[in-house]
Amino acid sequence: MPAVTVLRKGLLHDRAVALAGGTAPVLARALGDLGARVEDLDPALDEEGARNWAAGAAPLQALVFDAGPTFADGGQPGLSDALERACIATRGVATGALIPGGGGKVVLISPRPGGGSFGAAAGAALENLARTLSVEWARYGVTALALAPGARAGDEEIAELISYLVSPAGEYFSGCLLELDSLLRTS
Repeated sequence: MPAVTVLRKGLLHDRAVALAGGTAPVLARALGDLGARVEDLDPALDEEGARNWAAGAAPLQALVFDAGPTFADGGQPGLSDALERACIATRGVATGALIPGGGGKVVLISPRPGGGSFGAAAGAALENLARTLSVEWARYGVTALALAPGARAGDEEIAELISYLVSPAGEYFSGCLLELDSLLRTS
């Protein structure tokens, strides 16, 4: 039986994805290669600025927030910064573009293991945020999930999974945590 390729050129031709938090260039390139319009959210914006930016960048179908770069070396300051930036980006993009546009996807990426103290707390907080938003914003057609990359996951695997999640095939995933290392062990 021939292999089926899910991630094919043009898969995301009608999609626009906002990237926030300092996502890897590999992700932007992967999304662009599949036809997505990729927009970078300025990490220095406050919520109103993020909302105005999103309204100007609309239509957007997804937001990907990577907490790793904001979390930096961890500790309580890293935890606070990562969660504050996640909330600002999520609320700003959702209220500026996703909700007015009829829905979309929010993907929250937790810091990788070994990234510093409080890393597990940051991951748990992002998972909780995704689960809560998936319930609260379901009426607006917005789905949310958390992604835990794990120690073995490379930028390419993360980009591939996120590309799938922001595609039409990934629309049904909401309110869950995807642990990429667990997925890699089963394949």
